[in-house]
Amino acid sequence: MSVYIIIILAVFIFEYFLETTADVLNLKNLSLDLPEEFQNIYNSQEYKKSQDYLRDTTKFNLFRNTFSLAVVLGFILLGGVEKVYIFAESFGFNTIISGLLFFGVVFLGLEMLSIPFSWYKTFVIEQKYGFNRASLKTFSLDIIKSFFLTIFLGGLVLAFVFWCFLILGKLAWIFCWLGVFLFEVFVAFIAPVWIMPLFNKFTPLEEGPLKNKIEDYFKKQAFSLKGIFKIDGSRRSAKTNAFFTGFGRSKRVALFDTLLEKHPPEEIVAILAHEAGHYRHKHLIKGLAISFFSSGLMFFLLNFFIYNPRLSSAFGIQPPKVYTGLFLFTLLFRPINLFISILINCLYRKYEYQADEFAVKTTGSARVFVSALKRLAVSNLSNLTPHPFKVFIHYDHPPLRERIRNCLNLADS
Repeated sequence: MSVYIIIILAVFIFEYFLETTADVLNLKNLSLDLPEEFQNIYNSQEYKKSQDYLRDTTKFNLFRNTFSLAVVLGFILLGGVEKVYIFAESFGFNTIISGLLFFGVVFLGLEMLSIPFSWYKTFVIEQKYGFNRASLKTFSLDIIKSFFLTIFLGGLVLAFVFWCFLILGKLAWIFCWLGVFLFEVFVAFIAPVWIMPLFNKFTPLEEGPLKNKIEDYFKKQAFSLKGIFKIDGSRRSAKTNAFFTGFGRSKRVALFDTLLEKHPPEEIVAILAHEAGHYRHKHLIKGLAISFFSSGLMFFLLNFFIYNPRLSSAFGIQPPKVYTGLFLFTLLFRPINLFISILINCLYRKYEYQADEFAVKTTGSARVFVSALKRLAVSNLSNLTPHPFKVFIHYDHPPLRERIRNCLNLADS
């Protein structure tokens, strides 16, 4: 067995044990005692419900991860890469079309395997805990829309990468790096107008006290907005959320209708103040910069592997093809990507504290913002006692209790 196959298998097994360890530790960290910070908003029955929800979702994830590992190992060890390559080449298309067909088959296979898990999570687990509001029609349409959107946008990116490495030689990785990054920024610009409305209905928030409070807050902060919109999130879930979309003067406020149902106006303003804090601290720009340099590292390393004959021959592919080289490199890159994501999450947790501080200072009330955080936790059955290792590996937000304590300390200082 080739050393490359051994490395790739080891990578997937290592990731599986890392994920499993984090999940098991997270379950063991559950406490029967309701944290003091939530005594006034969570009753014992609701708290037990949140823990049951965590147990069910964690067990589900453990089963799904185990199944996924078995599928990946079987696909690699049984020569799945070579079989899909032979199928893609059998039509006699040029390299770009063959490459798109290769990735299309792999993507279709993964998508078909994921649908039963998505259905079970939506219509069994989420339904059990009162979250799911999606009909089978909505669920199916979401899958179909996501599938064709991924095929279209992903196909454009892949075709561009294939073309660069086929035509541009040693400079290909630089053009890929810049081109893909610019495409990501372009998609982020058009998403609020062209992509998000494919899944949710955006309607302007009606005139009234809430809209007036939101507009007054942003005027005081000299913060320009394109509009304030309500999203029909209740068509799919009872969970609550709010976010900003767009850049510069095209920024929009997006409020889930479920959020409007469960929070008073002052809490909604505090939640939006937190989102405004991300913009004021330029977290979005910093996030783009991080994405820019991390993708540059990926394409730089890809340049050394995309035509590697030993890597290709390990999977029965000769001569090396640009698209199989890209696919195999993504498998090798996984541990580096995991390391980068952990570092980024550490940085993002710091950003959340900064946005919290901005919300507390600009609204003048830590009490209101903390109340909003608590109500969000209750509405979404959030885990109040995550294990530190789980936080380190996966969380891009600090644990809720730490955020609350930090906000209250700001009020006391």
